[in-house]
Amino acid sequence: MFKNKTLLITGGTGSFGTAVLERFLHSDVGEIRIFSRDEKKQEDMRLALKNERVKFYIGDVRNFDSVMDAMQGVDYVFHAAALKQVPSCEFYPMEAVQTNILGAENVLRAALTSGVERCVVLSTDKAVYPINAMGLSKAMMEKVMVAKARLSNLGKHNKTVVCATRYGNVMGSRGSVIPLFIKQLQSGQALTITDPNMTRFLMSLDDSVNLVLFAFEHARPGDIFVQKSPSSTIGDLALALTELLQKPNALQIIGTRHGEKLYETLVSREEMARAEDLGAYYRIPADGRDLNYDKYFSEGELALSQQDDYTSHNTQRLDVAAIKALLMQSPLITKVLHD
Repeated sequence: MFKNKTLLITGGTGSFGTAVLERFLHSDVGEIRIFSRDEKKQEDMRLALKNERVKFYIGDVRNFDSVMDAMQGVDYVFHAAALKQVPSCEFYPMEAVQTNILGAENVLRAALTSGVERCVVLSTDKAVYPINAMGLSKAMMEKVMVAKARLSNLGKHNKTVVCATRYGNVMGSRGSVIPLFIKQLQSGQALTITDPNMTRFLMSLDDSVNLVLFAFEHARPGDIFVQKSPSSTIGDLALALTELLQKPNALQIIGTRHGEKLYETLVSREEMARAEDLGAYYRIPADGRDLNYDKYFSEGELALSQQDDYTSHNTQRLDVAAIKALLMQSPLITKVLHD
């Protein structure tokens, strides 16, 4: 489906964007456009790749005109540009609004205006029952995506399918806890653990790209795709890393940080009531009703009362040995072990 097509990756120099780029470089895609505002990262990538199929566009998703310039002639879009750090979004929430909500609106509007075939936006488990600004902004991004999908369906000639993928922790991505633990282990510092019983979903970069490809191939307008992922406690993850790197550093319990949950949720019980089980994935279809429906006002939904959330507490829990086996699939871990 990608032969001779043009793919645009916003935030293409970040962890997700780079992983998607590397996978598509091994496909028969015609052109890959990297859209981001960091010229240094783009230059480093250009010099490292030396690949004529990869084109670079300097711009910011906050600027609709720059997004539109990059969108011309594009067939597929993966929107990964975002502010992802919980603390920075918490202290500068309007920056999160500008990038994660209004920036996504610009990308979706440009995609619909330009008639791209499919546009996948990147979300996070923190968007489900959000308690921090980053999660709130991503939750609103999902709402914007669903609204765009609903409106685009009204136009009989609009061929664009917009959808989302929702992730837990991607191992080795920038800002995740694993690079922090590795840095602390290598420098001889104690591993700072918020709460050893805190659980998080674990997902490899390859898994994250597979989810994107699945969404590109199977999405209907407004769908949100979630991969069924295992989880671990933070305590077991730290122990697994100390054993892999053979560095028995001390553990320091620092307590739960501002804006953190004991566990994360990938699918809410409200969504589980209508989610489709696709084997390795859940498809959460968009609610296709308009404002003229009784359930909002006077009727309930029995199925909803019988559902549980899909969380890092009730998914498959990995032990230390299984965590180590999963970590060995991470390029970051293998690089550290071979250095």
